[in-house]
Amino acid sequence: MWDEGAGRRSHEDLVAAQRHFLVPGVGLYYEDPLVLVSGSGTHVTDDRGTRYLDFFGGILTVSIGHAHPAVTEAVVDQAKTLVHTSTEYITAPMVNLAERLAAITPGELSQSFFTTSGTEANETAVAMAQRATGATEIIALRHSYSGRSQLGMGLTGQAPWRQGLGALPIRHALNPYCYRCPFNRTPDSCALECAKDLEALIETSTTGRPAAFLAEPLQGVGGFITPPQPYFEEAVNIVRRHGALFIDDEVQTGFGRTGYAFGIDYYGVVPDIMTFAKGLGNGLPVGATITTPEIGRHYTGPTISTFGGNPLSMRAALATLDVIEAEHVIDNVKARGAELRAGLEEVSDRYPAIGDVRGRGLMQGLEMVRENKEPAPDLAGELMEGARERGLLVGRGGLRGNTIRLAPPMTVPKAEVEEAVRVIEDTVAAIYRRHPELARVEPTRVSVP
Repeated sequence: MWDEGAGRRSHEDLVAAQRHFLVPGVGLYYEDPLVLVSGSGTHVTDDRGTRYLDFFGGILTVSIGHAHPAVTEAVVDQAKTLVHTSTEYITAPMVNLAERLAAITPGELSQSFFTTSGTEANETAVAMAQRATGATEIIALRHSYSGRSQLGMGLTGQAPWRQGLGALPIRHALNPYCYRCPFNRTPDSCALECAKDLEALIETSTTGRPAAFLAEPLQGVGGFITPPQPYFEEAVNIVRRHGALFIDDEVQTGFGRTGYAFGIDYYGVVPDIMTFAKGLGNGLPVGATITTPEIGRHYTGPTISTFGGNPLSMRAALATLDVIEAEHVIDNVKARGAELRAGLEEVSDRYPAIGDVRGRGLMQGLEMVRENKEPAPDLAGELMEGARERGLLVGRGGLRGNTIRLAPPMTVPKAEVEEAVRVIEDTVAAIYRRHPELARVEPTRVSVP
């Protein structure tokens, strides 16, 4: 039980209390769960004093490093003056961030609505699309993840994350999962059947006029599945011919994470609506949805987000964007991302149980397999545990939980990328020693343009 006079609680007490007082759906990494107490830059420290190199960044949320002084100072300064009001009143931080987003997003996107999470941002985007088009159906992609609300889970294309909810007007199209292509094609021979399948989906599984197509430029929880370059141009052209809008979910890919200002920039497509969260606030809760004046004029309300536009989160987001610009963070993402990718591919060449290496920038995934591409979630679990023992924290994803996700703060230096690659190699080498049958695994990695 909690005792205010007992001082710092033990590791075992906190783990037991977490399991007792939080619902079991709040899962934990690691056999012996981590209790984190502090973070600085690219490192975090647990309650036992062990320091780790953080290559998951709070699920791609700590974009410019833990406790970045610029963000901390902005939040403290704001907390001394005004912590909260609501969108019923104007505050300069909220207006300033809306203006900033209008300046850096593509096309005519210029009108924002602020919330506190990616779930809410995607909910808002769907409502905007439905109001603007008068249609209701939404097309999402298999292996996608869009949040934890009923609509967010409905949009999500992975059964384990859907919590058994009932049907919604959502249809899931084939996603461009090149490593496991449903058409048995390779990227160099693919005629983008996965994009063309959208036409058949619309004609057979919708009313023929959906409201929107919502997609991540690079699927996060799905295991960093990375579409080939022509995919979005083809897919968006198809859905727009049927009157649908394109909602670009940049919750994980936004603000430089892929080596581009936004993940969709790589594909040369301008969205009708964009959604943001995670890295925008460097850890402060913020969500944002931005659209064009033509679409925005239909979203008249009345509507409100009590904590959307909160001054603390707005100041954190503005400070984060200032650092990304002033410190040329996207250039660092391009350089460090290329080094990370090259290092991981070298490890995969030696150990083909890393069946695929994929991603873009500082968003790289390793899909663990056995013979014939059999998903190996147990090997992914061993890799996570072994990396932790060697001082490196990574994430996990994929429909079958067999993909390791690496996404350090975007300010990560070269030496720490090299350290992470060494840890991954040492850990995989140890896995091979424990599993001699892995020597039979043949290389299966694909190259996605």
